[in-house]
Amino acid sequence: MFDKLKQIKDLRDQAKQLQNQLGQETVSSSTEGGKINLVMDGNQQVIALEINPELLKLESKEILEKGLKEAYNDAIKKVQRIIAQKIQGGNFNLPNIG
Repeated sequence: MFDKLKQIKDLRDQAKQLQNQLGQETVSSSTEGGKINLVMDGNQQVIALEINPELLKLESKEILEKGLKEAYNDAIKKVQRIIAQKIQGGNFNLPNIG
């Protein structure tokens, strides 16, 4: 039982270490010809968003909405690739707790 608790603690420590490493990573995504720029950290938090004022007009609402979705989804995919690389290349041993 204590061995399982130690494995759980080790797993939590590794997850915290990975989260700290990911917090240092950033990805950028740009859509609509550079009119929407989004920066996200490795913990999938948006840390910057720039929108060209042209897109803030009412007639550009659909373009803005589409561009924001595309930029966000692209950034998420980039972060997920970084997470996979960190896990595969890191010293993260996932114990068999079951």
